Amino acid sequence: MFANGHTVIQLMEQLAPKHYAVENDKIGLQLGTLNKPIKNILVALDVTDAVVDEAIEQGAELIIAHHAIIYRPLAKLDTSTAAGRLYEKLIKNDIAVYISHTNLDVTDGGINDWLADLVGIVPEGRQCLEEVHMDKLYKLVVFVPESHHEQVLQAIWRAGAGEIGGYSNCSFNISGTGTFVPGPGTAPYIGAQGKLERVDEIRIETIVPYSIHRKAVQAMLKAHPYEEVAYDLYPIDLKGRSFGLGRAGKLSQPVTLGELAEQAKRIFDVPAVRVVGSLDQVVRKAAVLGGAGARYVRHAVFAGADVLITGDIDYHTAHDALAAGMTIIDPGHNIEKVMKQQVADWLNKQLISSKYETSAAASVLNTEPFTFV
Repeated sequence: MFANGHTVIQLMEQLAPKHYAVENDKIGLQLGTLNKPIKNILVALDVTDAVVDEAIEQGAELIIAHHAIIYRPLAKLDTSTAAGRLYEKLIKNDIAVYISHTNLDVTDGGINDWLADLVGIVPEGRQCLEEVHMDKLYKLVVFVPESHHEQVLQAIWRAGAGEIGGYSNCSFNISGTGTFVPGPGTAPYIGAQGKLERVDEIRIETIVPYSIHRKAVQAMLKAHPYEEVAYDLYPIDLKGRSFGLGRAGKLSQPVTLGELAEQAKRIFDVPAVRVVGSLDQVVRKAAVLGGAGARYVRHAVFAGADVLITGDIDYHTAHDALAAGMTIIDPGHNIEKVMKQQVADWLNKQLISSKYETSAAASVLNTEPFTFV
């Protein structure tokens, strides 16, 4: 069985939830429909004319891309323009386009973590350069008969609830007596219609991040024996996990700026990089940000990084970085291409696990617009 387009996107948004995106970012479905079976998915960095041809050749009904094809409201759709011809080709071949941009940058295990892994920034102590989203915390309270206490508690924990800092399976449990009268038309697990029932119950309290609160509630309801479950879910004034752009942290081992520049050429598969700073300087802590990172120099300085690895650095930003004591390696905007194979692999794992025959493939085309001569 092939997955419906909406199902594919539900899986994709487990990796990169839409609410992680920077405000006003152009993400989500941009063209076509998801209300159809999807046999083949093409994952691309950019949606160019050549990439659309690649999707047609592979029989892809859906392109998941990083960079948007529609940036502002369209006043008209003129198929004599380059953009109009691109949209026309996609529509005529029934290919939908879904964009996952800053939400994929920000998420744990997304683009910036993939880049940090390649650079050699160790996971321990890794931090964001700029916070974009805070995962709000909720308190989940549910009343359970003693016979099903452990069953419901384990279900909530398996859904991801109960984490406080570095601790997991956190909860508070207290015994009490629950009362209820089953009304007409009910089918009570305990008791009889019209009769007041008193039951030994346990009140479970635990912490649930907003990002998984629906999953946790559904798991709780499924494990609970009652026809009508008494529970509360309310926001609390505690700081949850933060998600943001860029990553900074210690390198697995110190290197010189020149050595790191040579490594960047190899790991990002680029013919050259631009370097700001002395090639002999020792680098112990690095910051990395996919895409255009000129405005993040001061963030890298604040994070204590010795070097910022990012794209699209301009002349004046380079001088400002030198004055601030920050070195830079600029391998270009296109290093975000790391997302193609990573996203395709992640989707295939989820699709196989869900027993769908739908498959995802990474675009093999290089959409780098610059040629080094």
